[in-house]
Amino acid sequence: MKFRTRALVGICLLAILSSCQRQRQKVIAVIPKGTASIFWIAVEAGALAAGKENQVEIVWTGPAQETDYSRQIEIVDSMVTRHVDGIALAAAERKALVRPVERAVAAGIPITVFDSGLDFKDYVSFVATNNYEGGRLAAHTLAGLMHGKGKVAILMHAPGSASTMDRERGFTDVLQKEFPEMHVVATKYGEADASKARAGAENIFTAQPDLEGIFSSSERSSLGVALALKSRNLSGKIKFVAFDSSDAIVADLKNGTIDALVVQDPFKLGHEAVQTLVDKLNGKTPAKSIDLAARVLRKDDLDKPDVKELLAPDIKKYLP
Repeated sequence: MKFRTRALVGICLLAILSSCQRQRQKVIAVIPKGTASIFWIAVEAGALAAGKENQVEIVWTGPAQETDYSRQIEIVDSMVTRHVDGIALAAAERKALVRPVERAVAAGIPITVFDSGLDFKDYVSFVATNNYEGGRLAAHTLAGLMHGKGKVAILMHAPGSASTMDRERGFTDVLQKEFPEMHVVATKYGEADASKARAGAENIFTAQPDLEGIFSSSERSSLGVALALKSRNLSGKIKFVAFDSSDAIVADLKNGTIDALVVQDPFKLGHEAVQTLVDKLNGKTPAKSIDLAARVLRKDDLDKPDVKELLAPDIKKYLP
């Protein structure tokens, strides 16, 4: 009789444990390039929104600086050790992050690559703004402002950053193929730092006193160029097309320091990256590539309701 009772208790315990395992909340790690900019804060809000909608836990963790890819490698490895259920990664460097991602896949953890590409193909989905087309948009916009001729500079982001490299390539390809009277006469890296971008832009302005246009390929580079233009009293004199937005950048669009912005939807970027992993964990097959279109904004667009929502999503209701 005692044996039968113990057996029944054992069966019940196994059933309870099995039920708990089935009901365990899935955990998805979202690892951005950095955490300091408003862009990544909006991405985090989108990721948390998707987590809430799908009842999965989101672990948001990334390096403070976008150029610290050694720290990003450590974070990916720590999530593999923790054996999270999925990882969404915005790679700070397209080659350096390949090995840790391979380790994750070998451990059975599905990977979605988002925002910036990686030299690796065994991922669930690649979710990103079409950055090459974003660069092309920027080139056509600047060409219109400059009437298709003149000297141009590019304030780039950082070496090895696939997303911004695609923007820069799209920009230069358009000028070379479609606007032979526009010439890129200077390029500098901002290294994901607004103060370095400002110094780089000021060096360009000194070396190229007849510069007529400039393009920046990231938020930090855009902030730095705007600061340099204002410090040299060049606002409105040099045509400036920036990429990405923040409160300060939007203010500079309003005051005329920036002529046009090419913007992404960071909230949607974070949301879709998480959603692909949720779908994968639920037995679905997400699209291998999800392109999110960039958009050009000018001062007159800022009062439009959809633009207000794009530039200032209600992130507070999602952030801890």
